[in-house]
Amino acid sequence: MIKATIDLNVILDFLNKRENHVQAAKIFNLCSKNIIEGYVCAHEITTLAYFLMKNHNDSSKVKYVLGELFDIFHTIPITEDILREALNSKINDYEDAVIEISSLKSSINYIVTRDLSDFKQSNVTPITPSEFLALQSL
Repeated sequence: MIKATIDLNVILDFLNKRENHVQAAKIFNLCSKNIIEGYVCAHEITTLAYFLMKNHNDSSKVKYVLGELFDIFHTIPITEDILREALNSKINDYEDAVIEISSLKSSINYIVTRDLSDFKQSNVTPITPSEFLALQSL
């Protein structure tokens, strides 16, 4: 089964119904039906909670959304080893380096992101949502 880390920008597309939200919704659907294994890094969850709380100021809504995400995606734990290894990544942005290293350690096939340039030095294949869906013949 294909394993993909879903970058926060794709999750935010879905939740905020941004321009690419239909593609993001299809990816969510593939994950919820266990057609692919979808992953999110633990640190992305806390960042998402911050953005949701900032935008909605409703802790019960934030908890509900996070609970739903936990039902759809697997969470990649972030360890000190991952954080240290990310310091030596070829990826300049530290947060993206953590995504790369944690995905690599979890044997992930793809990082699904709208920001391919952020992951051009990644050892895990970065792919846009539309490219990823094309791989799935959707």
